[in-house]
Amino acid sequence: MTITVKFFASLRETVGRDECRLQSATTALDAWNAATDARAVPPNTLVAINMEYAELSQAVKDGDEVAFFPPVTGGAR
Repeated sequence: MTITVKFFASLRETVGRDECRLQSATTALDAWNAATDARAVPPNTLVAINMEYAELSQAVKDGDEVAFFPPVTGGAR
């Protein structure tokens, strides 16, 4: 089993890397914990599994890509 975990924007700096591969995880939260040495998930962190928004409790399976990113804000009008 291989799961790719990606971190974007400020989370990349917080975690200290942009990507890693895991050999096991059952949920997106398990993937976060394994990839960050169980660092607390920052408030309002968004998660996507295979480029679709997901919940931290959502199951992951072999070959999945789990991405974590901070909330996106709008630009000026």
